[in-house]
Amino acid sequence: MNIWIILAIAGGVGILIAIIFIVKYNSFVKLDKKVEEAFSTMDIYLVKRWELVPKLVEVVKGYSAHEKDTLEQVVMLRNTDYRKLSSEEKLRTNEELASGLGQILVTAESYPELRSSENYLELSRSLYQIEDEIAQSRKYYNGCVRMLNTKVETFPGSVIAAIFGFTAKPMFQAEEIQRSNIRVGM
Repeated sequence: MNIWIILAIAGGVGILIAIIFIVKYNSFVKLDKKVEEAFSTMDIYLVKRWELVPKLVEVVKGYSAHEKDTLEQVVMLRNTDYRKLSSEEKLRTNEELASGLGQILVTAESYPELRSSENYLELSRSLYQIEDEIAQSRKYYNGCVRMLNTKVETFPGSVIAAIFGFTAKPMFQAEEIQRSNIRVGM
């Protein structure tokens, strides 16, 4: 066989492999950016909830002095500098915060005068709306993470992911208290 034919075939195979790597790499970059965008969208709502917490705690505090531990836990979480947290720390902290908020809302059910307070009703309506927005953005984020993680963990994507340093991302999961139905003073 002629050396030029062998070189042409080898060159063609090399070019094909290079194209596959470029296409796969670009698809990883696109998915990674999509996950970042999804997290950023969800983060907007998490920050809204983050800002609402001190107001809710203050309103509930006056009515439920014996629930001091839960309130202190939520306040301690809330006093964390949110901007300095990594994405994974934001997810973990917000899961803990949501759990504490759920306990506060359950506690509020025991106080009819609190549930009828205009301030509490307004805050709980805002919290309900924000929680709905978080749930919607969480679905989108988790869908993007699922696509990226599948690509990172399946062949040949796993090889390219390892070469270029793409890793699986954490899903945003609900704590047990979030899985139960909590009535928000409405």
